[in-house]
Amino acid sequence: MNALEKGQRYARIFRKAGIFLGKGNIARAVDVLKQGQSLAEQLGDSSMARRFAAEIVAAAKAPSPR
Repeated sequence: MNALEKGQRYARIFRKAGIFLGKGNIARAVDVLKQGQSLAEQLGDSSMARRFAAEIVAAAKAPSPR
């Protein structure tokens, strides 16, 4: 997989997680981010795996909408 394809897959995952966060579905967003982290680890992309891990922590701390 070339860099362009990886970037496109990562972008899709972040957009999908963002949609769930916007709807207040924190658990589903965290699941999607974990899938992204797993993908990055499989592809040997440690910097993106760390970025996904950081986003998982941030999403888990996000306040729930009222």
